[in-house]
Amino acid sequence: MNREQLLQFITEQYSIDEEHPWGKYPEHTVFRHHNNKKWFALIMSIPKSRLGLTGIDMIDILNVKCDPILIGSLRQEKGFYPAYHMNKTNWITIALDGSVRDDKIKWLIDMSFDLTF
Repeated sequence: MNREQLLQFITEQYSIDEEHPWGKYPEHTVFRHHNNKKWFALIMSIPKSRLGLTGIDMIDILNVKCDPILIGSLRQEKGFYPAYHMNKTNWITIALDGSVRDDKIKWLIDMSFDLTF
């Protein structure tokens, strides 16, 4: 799932529009609940080196809140990293480079939506 597909999925699935709260980083996109304003998804484009990857290229990532019990095992899988700029106990970063199956990304977004509701 790439960035555009993910944006479309979240907008349609949850009837929530994307927000761009940082003028300095217009490519950073936040999705939050209408009622409590809590974030459940954050999409960013960051240098690969920030995830410990080689190269100077940028990579699109998704941060979602996750059951802490699952985070350790997910981080053993390709495409999952410690949460970038978030609490690493409760959040996880997912690379949007095709390394994680679409259905798994959708499942984790659903979990994040429920955990932040």
